[in-house]
Amino acid sequence: MKASFENNASALEKICREVIGVSKDAGNFIQQESKKFTLDKIEYKGARDLVSYVDKESEKMIVKRLKEILPEAGFITEEGTESGNNKPLTWVIDPLDGTTNFLHKLPTYSICIALMLNGEILIGVVYEPNLDECFYAWKGGGAFCNDRKIKVSEISLLENSLIVIGFPYSLLDRTEQYLRIFSQLIGKTHGVRRLGSAAVDLCYVACGRFEAYFEYNLNIWDIAAGILIVQEAGGKVCDFKGGNNYLYGSELLATGSIQDPMLEVIQEYWK
Repeated sequence: MKASFENNASALEKICREVIGVSKDAGNFIQQESKKFTLDKIEYKGARDLVSYVDKESEKMIVKRLKEILPEAGFITEEGTESGNNKPLTWVIDPLDGTTNFLHKLPTYSICIALMLNGEILIGVVYEPNLDECFYAWKGGGAFCNDRKIKVSEISLLENSLIVIGFPYSLLDRTEQYLRIFSQLIGKTHGVRRLGSAAVDLCYVACGRFEAYFEYNLNIWDIAAGILIVQEAGGKVCDFKGGNNYLYGSELLATGSIQDPMLEVIQEYWK
């Protein structure tokens, strides 16, 4: 299939629905492996950056299937089982977002697949197998969860909001600033949650369960699919300056109707 499908909504929807099937098959594999996985099978990419054979096998399964859908596309993959991101069409894959949760049998993790054309996100699919919820969007087509159209929250006041936050593996030298933002939001909102899967966090903003999500030191495979889903659900995505450097810039804020008050809190401490 040629890249001319960029502005062809029906073609994008067809590909998106094929990707949904891929993500659900990967989710079924992960759930089956969860029943027999033990902590002695954990591998370490870093002190707190964990991985397992489940991540890698899920990624291989996804890559194989996506090659059948679009043979001409390249890949950006978290586990590096496939490479080649110098092509106009690129799949961006996190085969198990929330690995630490999975390893400890905490039921919040997901499979994330995005398709990009020359840096623009065209399709995003996030499947959370524990609740059997598949969030997805294609450019210009709206956002959905299990075939139900979703939209972001209309709440515009921080004091009525519930916020979700991520804590990355490393805050580098920004720990104190980050914790000050966290502390301020606890006092200004209904509460702050931390689920452990950036993709799920974004999708929960997209469907209005949270009013905002922010995190630092993210990778493209964590967020590409979820970004499109938020945007197609009517939400806003920006970096901590309110700009557009969120896909590669490590800073991301996703909101419904409270972008301005969130940025005010973040920018007070994020120098």
